[in-house]
Amino acid sequence: MSVCAVRAVRGLCTRRLWGTFSVPCPTLSSWTPAGAAFSAPASRRTEFLHQNVGLFGVPELRSPEGFQQVETVALRDTEQLLEKVCSCPPGVQTVQLFDQLSDSLCRVADLADFIKVAHPDPSYREAAERTCINIGTMVEKLNTNVELCTSLKNLLDNEEVMSKLDPETRRVAELFMFDFEISGIHLNDKKRKEAVNLNVKLLDLSNQFLAGCHMPNRIDNRILPEHIHQHFTKDGKYIQIEGLHADSSDDLVKHLRMVREVAYKIFLYPNAEMMRILAELLACRDKLARLVGYESYAHRALKGTMAKSPVLTEGLFLHRGSFELFTADHRQALRQVLLSLISSIRVSINPRTQMDFRMMREMKTKLNPGNPELMPWDHSYFSGVIRAERFNIEPSLYSPYFSLGACMEGLNALFTQLYGVSLLAEQPSRGEVWSEDVRKLAVVHETEGLLGYIYCDFFYRQDKPHQDCHFTIRGGRCLEDGQYQLPMVVLMLNLPHPSRAAPTLLSPGMMENLFHEMGHAMHSMLGRTRYQHVTGTRCATDFAEVPSILMEYFASDYRVISQFARHYQTGQPLPQSMVTRLCESKKVCGAADTQLQVFYSMLDQVYHGTPQNRLTTDIMIDMQKKYYGLPYVPNTAWQLRFSHLIGYGAKYYSYLMSRAVASMVWKQCFLKDPLNRETGERYRREMLAHGGGKEPMLMVEGKKPVTSKFLHHKDSEIKYILISAQ
Repeated sequence: MSVCAVRAVRGLCTRRLWGTFSVPCPTLSSWTPAGAAFSAPASRRTEFLHQNVGLFGVPELRSPEGFQQVETVALRDTEQLLEKVCSCPPGVQTVQLFDQLSDSLCRVADLADFIKVAHPDPSYREAAERTCINIGTMVEKLNTNVELCTSLKNLLDNEEVMSKLDPETRRVAELFMFDFEISGIHLNDKKRKEAVNLNVKLLDLSNQFLAGCHMPNRIDNRILPEHIHQHFTKDGKYIQIEGLHADSSDDLVKHLRMVREVAYKIFLYPNAEMMRILAELLACRDKLARLVGYESYAHRALKGTMAKSPVLTEGLFLHRGSFELFTADHRQALRQVLLSLISSIRVSINPRTQMDFRMMREMKTKLNPGNPELMPWDHSYFSGVIRAERFNIEPSLYSPYFSLGACMEGLNALFTQLYGVSLLAEQPSRGEVWSEDVRKLAVVHETEGLLGYIYCDFFYRQDKPHQDCHFTIRGGRCLEDGQYQLPMVVLMLNLPHPSRAAPTLLSPGMMENLFHEMGHAMHSMLGRTRYQHVTGTRCATDFAEVPSILMEYFASDYRVISQFARHYQTGQPLPQSMVTRLCESKKVCGAADTQLQVFYSMLDQVYHGTPQNRLTTDIMIDMQKKYYGLPYVPNTAWQLRFSHLIGYGAKYYSYLMSRAVASMVWKQCFLKDPLNRETGERYRREMLAHGGGKEPMLMVEGKKPVTSKFLHHKDSEIKYILISAQ
């Protein structure tokens, strides 16, 4: 019953989308509608002549007050469905009603979850946040509703009926029971109410923390040297620091050397209120986990992930009118295996990491001999400098070949060849989108027809989250009349606006991020699950990143890139030698990059493990020293910007796990021929189509349940995941 919009996070004055290009791309006339839609001036019809359809076509959402209306309808439908599911006999209808109940709430909560962070109008954001909290409160009440749980348990205990259900229906029934288990259904009335209150409190704390993560820090402009003011946003007599400026090319110009250091120290300066929120959030999570029977929040979070061991035998049964939870001793061992695995990665790559840091120090000494010490704000910048120097891959050399239109053209061509799917631009109706910059794509299969919609919120605007994200707005599912409820998602990026001289040009990193996020979107579009509870990215967190990371491999393969990378002025293709150099450059400093991910993963685990009764900053300092290697900067609190703690709490390791699985899938399936239609169809049929409706490792291996034993490293990259069948 859990309601959460699944987002992939890789790493937060509305303006008009397109300017007038002085030199149009000579190949534009031959592009498909998808490429052309992102490479031509926006054409908005005269909207005042048309009816306002409301956000995402929901008529009530023509105004912020509409959130109260859709919330009321959802809660009313919930009461009606609750009565039906508690009175129907055990059977497939039980699962269908549970899914309808979940869908009724998710369609409101997921939409509101997006609007509360993305809409430019504060009144919309505030109304959406209230709806998120109210719907979330109802969800937590349902997750501890004994009568509702009993109706599901009666089905699961009926072996005769269960044997007649299809595998997806059985799995969905078990997943709904899993939500009951981790919510404390086995507790007495008093403790169940306490669990609900803790969950509701966590919703509020999570919202506060996410909002604070993306808030800029301000400083009096008189404090900073005037010659660096231009690199930051001015706000009256203040200067706003909105991010780390990690890639600012300042060391090549003497008077700009301090930009990254200033950004790091000011953006990460400790905020007492955020410190309190994070501490309370972690304490609340720990209290909830212990209340429902887990040793820590991390132990609770690992249930239901790809990393879980198949020998776990946690079970729920009804005894004397109340539910009791029985747990095998293997649960403790699972987390120890994960911690050991993360530590083993650190040990494995440490020699290469030290070599990478040494190269960065040498480069910094070369460019800035007066200050050679390598600091955290140097990592991203100097690794980029080294790559650029060794392989001549200055981003400005590549960007002219990666116009946004060309990249969308390439994605369309890739999906057409692999899956028979096209991306078709549609004109949004009046009021359908939240910013004039947003584009709408219909995803259409050559024989199956319309598969769903992708809203592309690609351009930077003030108050927009700085992270690239995928939001599920509506999940796909089979409807009672035999039709399919089409999925609807939003992709949020922060690309630069075009200038009068050129379209939006992407760096290689931006292009890779675009492919990554589109991998999430196609996971949602190509899924065809019977139930929305397991549609698309509604799957194990450490599996949800596999399709998106796999897309990064396509974005690095010349056979794919050569289909779309053209110079926006001359139409000349990107030389293969440049792609080769770009791919080779990614191996440079790869160990240091992986080391940073290990640090994030371990910090996440420690925060959600046994409480240490220490300040979160003190814990972070210890973890940084042990698992990263670059010095801590006094009076900074990086953890207060670690927004992944909300959506990926105790699961940040998922990026390491998913990268290993994606590497395996690429090598076994696509390396030989990345454009093979038969392989693409098989990948869709055996993995993407199932969403969370099938055990992840069964999809990967196609055999009985397996457990991850060890990650092997070669050349500083996670190369393989070794699987041991049980």
